[in-house]
Amino acid sequence: MNPRVVRRFIVLMALLTVGGFIFWDVLDDFVKRAPGDFETEMGSNRLVDEQYDEAMDYFDKALLEAPDHRGALMGRALVFIRTERYDEAIAELDYLIDFLNRNLTEVDDTGRGVLAAAHANRGIVHDRQERYEEALADYIQALNTDNETVGGPGVIDKILYGSEGVSSVRDRAIYIHEQLQLPEGERLMRVPELDAKQRMYKP
Repeated sequence: MNPRVVRRFIVLMALLTVGGFIFWDVLDDFVKRAPGDFETEMGSNRLVDEQYDEAMDYFDKALLEAPDHRGALMGRALVFIRTERYDEAIAELDYLIDFLNRNLTEVDDTGRGVLAAAHANRGIVHDRQERYEEALADYIQALNTDNETVGGPGVIDKILYGSEGVSSVRDRAIYIHEQLQLPEGERLMRVPELDAKQRMYKP
């Protein structure tokens, strides 16, 4: 048998084998996705790129696929926050928090993280609207719900921003609490250079 033909056959079989594994891995991943997950991921990508209209379109499509998809609901809330549509953001987060409180199970760690993030994000909206008592209440609820998700900068944040580059829910809650203890005329509720470091949460 011609050695070149054998070698070509072996290379071709190896390529077909690798291609088959890749094809089935991608197909398996796509088939296993829950309804609305793909659209939510696409919306999240558009959100990162600040393409808010496209992000909202994807989140809406996700909700058509899976009503009450918590990732899509959170995504819509984040679009509203980023575009300063705060009343709509509050309404979306109110709905998400109520839905999670009614449906969350003890073993749903991801859901608990989403609930904590929803409280944290609603706190940020209250904070921006100078409703500091309500912001503090949401920040405390977020920390009590899932401290690991919202308590402080995680490994990724530290790599991207450094440990001083991100303001956590705990930092802001402590600051608001301390300021609210002072006489009203002595309070300094906003510090723009620190406020700019506050990040929204999307588990």
